[in-house]
This record gives sequence, C-alpha cells and structure tokens, in this order.
Amino acid sequence: MAIEVLPVTGEGSELMAPVIALGDRYTRYLGLLTPPAYHKHAEDGGLLAAVEDGEVVGYALFGLPKRNPHVRLAHLCVAEEHRKKGIARRLIEAIRERHAHRLGIRAKCRRDYGLSGTWAGLDFVPKGESVGRGKDREVLDTWWLDLGHEDLFTEAQSEALLTVTVDHSVFAGLRGAGSEQAVKESQALEAGWLADLVELAYTPRLLHAVRDVENAEVRQHQRNGLAGLRSLSPDTDAVSARMKELIAAVQKEQPESPGTPLADEQRARLRYVAETSCAGLQVLVTRDPELAALADIAWGAARVKVVSPEIVTLHVDELHQAQVYRPADLMGTTFSAETVAPGSEGALVAFFDQADGDRGSAFAERLKRLATDGVLWRRELLRDGAGHPVALNVWAMDGRTLNVAFLRTASHPLEETLARQLLFMLKKLARERGAQAVRIADPYMSAAAKAAAGSDGFIADESGFTAVLVDVCGSADAVSAVAAEIGSRLGRVMPALDPQVPPEIASVAERVWWPVKLIDSALPSFIAPIKPRWSTELFDVPAMLVPRADVLGISREHVYYRSPGRRGESVPGRILWYVSGSGSRQQGKMVVGCSRLDEVIVDEPDTLFERFEHLGVYGRSDVRSTADSSGKAMALRFSDTELFPVHVTHSRLTALAGKLRLPLPLTSLSKISNVLFQAVYEEGHRTP
Repeated sequence: MAIEVLPVTGEGSELMAPVIALGDRYTRYLGLLTPPAYHKHAEDGGLLAAVEDGEVVGYALFGLPKRNPHVRLAHLCVAEEHRKKGIARRLIEAIRERHAHRLGIRAKCRRDYGLSGTWAGLDFVPKGESVGRGKDREVLDTWWLDLGHEDLFTEAQSEALLTVTVDHSVFAGLRGAGSEQAVKESQALEAGWLADLVELAYTPRLLHAVRDVENAEVRQHQRNGLAGLRSLSPDTDAVSARMKELIAAVQKEQPESPGTPLADEQRARLRYVAETSCAGLQVLVTRDPELAALADIAWGAARVKVVSPEIVTLHVDELHQAQVYRPADLMGTTFSAETVAPGSEGALVAFFDQADGDRGSAFAERLKRLATDGVLWRRELLRDGAGHPVALNVWAMDGRTLNVAFLRTASHPLEETLARQLLFMLKKLARERGAQAVRIADPYMSAAAKAAAGSDGFIADESGFTAVLVDVCGSADAVSAVAAEIGSRLGRVMPALDPQVPPEIASVAERVWWPVKLIDSALPSFIAPIKPRWSTELFDVPAMLVPRADVLGISREHVYYRSPGRRGESVPGRILWYVSGSGSRQQGKMVVGCSRLDEVIVDEPDTLFERFEHLGVYGRSDVRSTADSSGKAMALRFSDTELFPVHVTHSRLTALAGKLRLPLPLTSLSKISNVLFQAVYEEGHRTP
C-alpha cells in the first residue's frame, strides 16, 4: 500500500499512541520526550505521521517558532524495519508543502550517529555545530534545508538561550539518580533539539545539596556532573535581602503561626528561589512538590517562575521571551545617560572588559584613543538607579553609515533587555541622521549584545555586525531598488523581493530592513482605537503632566488588551494606533504611530495577565475589565513602535480614506487596506 502522511491532531487522534510508542523505541537517539510534549506539538500543528497499511511507520515532530519563522525539527523518526522506503523524504516534503512560507527547516543531530549522508540526501546542508549537554558532551551538527527565500532573511535569526536554574531534585535526575520517571523527566531537558534553546545553570544552594548526599560514589558522580552546567554566583548580600522578603511572604500566608521560624528544609527551598532571582533569572526548574507549592510566593516576591521540566519543554519559546525582554522591570528601574568624561575610562574596566585581548589597560586605552583620533566619537554611558554602569556605546557618523566602535552591556538582571533596547535606539538614531546602515565594529562585543543583534537583523561579516536601514514605505520593486543601491555602497548583494510575499517573510523583511514597509506584500494592516490613558502609558502620547524618563525610549515590546470580538485579526501584521479621545468630539482623536503585530490571543483574563505580566503597564484588574460576556479577553502583543513625527488628525484621516474611496472602521480593531496604511504612514512622516 502507498504511504500516507497525515497530521496528528491531538488527544482524540488514534495516531497519537503509536507515534509515542515509536518515539519511545528510539529514545537513545531522539532524547526523552514526555507524552504531553507530543500532544502540545500536535495541538500547535507540529506532528505528522507516516502511515502504511494502517500502521504508523514514521513521524516528524517539529516546532513553529513565532519570532523566528523557520521550522524547528525535533524528531524525524522511521521504524527500523521500514527504512529505505523514502519515508523520511515524504515527511520532509510534507513539512515543506505545509510550511513553504517559512524560511527553512532546521535540525540538530549528534555527529557520532554517522547520519550526515542521510541529512545530505534529504537536501539539508550543514550550518555549524554546538556542544550537547549530555554527560559525554557530544558534538551536535546543525542541518538546514532552505525553503527558497532570500539568503539575507534566512541568516537574520538568532535564538539566545533560555537560561534556567535547577534544584537538586532535577540535577539528581540528570545524573541518573531517582526513580525511572524522575530520570526520564529530568533528562528530557538534555534532548538534542533543546541544545541551542535551553541552558541549564546552578546556584550555590545546589553545591550544598550535593555535599549532603550520603553515598560517596553517588556524591562524586554528581560533583563531576556540575561541569556540564553553568555556574552562577549571585551577590550574597542581595540573596540575604531577598530571603527576608521570601520568608516574610511565607509567614504572611500562615496567619495561624505568625513569626514561627521556618524549617531548614523550607529555607533551603527558598534559597533556590532567592539565588535564582538575584542571578537575574526568572525560571527555576524542580520536581520537588514542596518547592512547586511555593510557586505563587516565588513569583510574587522574587519574580521567579517555579516550573517542572515538562513545562520547560512545552513552553520554551514563551519562557525565553519573558526572560530576554522584560519592559515591566525596565520601567520600574531608573536609568541615566552621560558622556564618558576624559580620564574616567579606567573606572569602567571592571564593568566592561570582555576578553583576554581587551582586559584592563587595553580596554581603557582603546576607549581613550577614540576621544583624540580626529573623528567625533560620541562615548555614551548608561547607569542604573544605583549608579552602576550597565551599558556603553561609542558611535560616530561616516557618510551614510553609523559606526559603533564599542557596544558593551555589563552583567545585570536586565542585561538582555538593555541590549535589545540599545540596538533599536541605534537604529532610530541612524535613521534620524539619514544613515542607511549601522555597523558595529567592536571585536569584543558583549555576548548579550551579539545574541540580540542576530535576532534584530544585524548580519555578521568580516568587519563585525551590520544592519541595513531601508526607509521606504512602498512596493516590493521600490524597496528592492533602494536596497540594491545601499548594497552597492556597502559591497553587498541584496535580495530582490517579489510582490505578494507571504506575511511571515514580509514581517522578517520589515524587521531586518527596519523601517521598511512592504505595501504590496500579503502582510495585513490593522487600525486599533486606543484610549488616551493607555496611549499615554504605552507611548507617552498624549504626554504626561510630569514627563517620564525617556533615556531608553519606548519599550520595544508591549501588550494591549481589549474585548475579544474577532474582526479578521491575523499575525504577523502591522497596526496603526488611533487615539480615540473621549466623547463624540473629534478633538484629540488622531493616529500617533504604528507597530509590528506579533501575536493575538483570546483567553481567560487571568491567564493572559500571567502570561504577559512581564510586558508591564496593565494590572490584573485592567485586564479583567476588558473581558466580554463570555469571560474572555484579547491580548495583542506588538513590538518596535514607531511614533509619527506628525500626528494624523481624525479629519485628515477621514479625508485620506475618502480620497482613496476606502472604508475606515474606527470603533474597534479592524483590518484596513495596505494602500490606506501607506497613505496614513506617509502623512505621519510628511515634512511640514
């Protein structure tokens, strides 16, 4: 009989059990995956089964990341007795057909499995390697199958690691101790497909737990395993202060015995939370039910999510985004900017030296030379509320390129967030000065900045990292012409875009070539009415009576809530923000800017609030107030807001729509013509 490739749809699918059974046959090669993870991939459209004569003979399990639109292939499995029938190729072809709009398919495979010929035979090409986290520290090859989209956009992606701490209940399982279930759940964190997504770390509390293991052989075996995890050493004074806050929170939950000292075991569990928090992380992984029971307190007092290994494997993308971008914390911290004063360079060494070739005096001397080399370098330093240096950037204009000689972020709980914010600020600065490129030539750029640059459209080359700015709102032909002109100046071949490219590719292009807008693409446009209160909170328009600190500009990512009536919302997209004013008068009603629309979710208000709380501004009661009669609310996650230099008034907006003879719905979130979006965008950038 012919082989069929069928989608596995979830709980009710008769294909699910045999798929899981087939995967369990090959855990030695595929890594451990729990049944809920299979179900989650199926619900997300990421599980296909190959069926022959009613029997499941193979399957492909894959993720579909929202922010990096490629296919992340986790399992490609064919039963041994059915190999050499072309089943693997059928599964790959089925993925290609269903997800042709994505950039490509990426897979990880241990080199010592000797399967390079298989991947090459499926038309994959090697794209680098990494070291696995298993006990033998195996080499993992990265394989890539391009789906026919331009190279610039397939290269412009980066997945910085989600770093999580583990307690002893998980670490012991990683080292093979405990029940079969405990080992299976813990070792699922070391599966090859998670190698470049999750980094496991430990804090000092784990060292004490290992020391307390009674069996000497087991104790030494666990000590040997610590080398495979990242070691974190948070400030002890900060940990002590956080412990007091956590203990007070626990005692508050026990009104029947106020002030009663906590048992040593309970304090040890809280220590994991305190050290995770003070190390700047937000995820602590445990299998200890007593620690899991402290999850609400850990989040409320220390902003640490206490989760099981299974939650990490099921929600790695969501947890990662919450780690790398935390504008709620950013808004709650005071930052100040200043120019690096001559003679003060040496004082920055302890914060920003990065590598052997840039230690101590070498760093300070290089920074000093930029103050006297004949080029007008702007040496800008960012400090946190305690006065500690947290970021350093040194830039100068060179024709139509903004050159960045230093881009450093210091170790800080918000380091990744700051790196993302600074990169976007550099792009905006370059645009304001008429630049068409940003080139970062710092050979010792901080790791957080490198990871952020990869996801922000910067491409690595021999001179460092370069991002192109295409300041065009128009057709694919118009955009490609300007991009080609910029590429010619930079000595780079730029891709030519076709009209009606899929939304996912258009969205990547608009991120990589920001501030470009591809009007004849399939990327949809929307207009959203927003109350003045929330416009002020999110964008500072209308401005607050007491101006807020804007050293870092508007946070790059936010969420907006509203009632969930569906009106054709789809993602990715772009969105215009229409301040709706108050009452029936048109005064104060205007379009103030636009954003990239990344995600639209309808769910219970509390669920949405807990998922997006890290994005700030809204309180739980605010989210609940947006729910409709069904008890559901809608969350719109958006990013890279661009405020218009000229606000488009209500009268001008209606005139533009009338001239184009296009509908203009303003009472609710609504889809609009891309042509109308272009007219409004150009009006917002009109030179007076």
